[in-house]
Amino acid sequence: MMQGLTWPFEIQYFAIPKSQQGVCRNRAVEKARGEIVMLIGDDIFLAPDACESHLHAHERAISIQNSAFSDVAVLGHTTWDPSLKITKLMKWMEKSGVQFGYEKIAKYAHNFLPEGNQHRFAYTSHISLPAKILYQNQFMEDVSLYGWEDIEWGLRLTGAGVRIYYEPEAKAYHHHIFSDDEVWGRSKLLGISAVKMQELVPELKLVPRGLKKLAYLLTSFLPTYMGRHRKMFLRGARINESCHT
Repeated sequence: MMQGLTWPFEIQYFAIPKSQQGVCRNRAVEKARGEIVMLIGDDIFLAPDACESHLHAHERAISIQNSAFSDVAVLGHTTWDPSLKITKLMKWMEKSGVQFGYEKIAKYAHNFLPEGNQHRFAYTSHISLPAKILYQNQFMEDVSLYGWEDIEWGLRLTGAGVRIYYEPEAKAYHHHIFSDDEVWGRSKLLGISAVKMQELVPELKLVPRGLKKLAYLLTSFLPTYMGRHRKMFLRGARINESCHT
């Protein structure tokens, strides 16, 4: 397909053995020649003006911060692809933050996210930043986890002085249908990987402890989507913790 198409700009493509997302991203940024890199997921469709919106957002972020170009990442907005049959459960995933937590940062639209919490929204399914910063802060390659690798990466970005600017006008669409079983299986996997990632990076505090764990336990008995999610998350965390003891 790539060889049979023509492009109004230079494009390069290459293949590597099947790998974790972080490995693929690291190999790609090593070949990048542009000033800015955008990371998207394989099931993410960009709106026609998404790249332009990212570039303008970088310019605005610099003017607000009055800082060097290299310390800003721009987070775009992702929602479900409207061509899909979006279920009630999928809508809940989006609003609750279990899939994406954009509603939690809506008040920071066209502005920087709070520095102390921005890593939790470093969604690598739709974010752009200078290639130099990504090259200097590469993804972990020695883990094979589902979830959390972008949050860990975001924490290191914060430590490197990179601020995340939220631009909701840069739009993308998530083309992925979740069945009920897949949603709850995903919740369980998040619990399993949370234990592993917290062992590697304790400051992430992914596994609830103390009063927070009690709240998780109590709400896990509720006949709600959040109750089911927390029940499966805790089940996954218990499985992994028992394997480590």
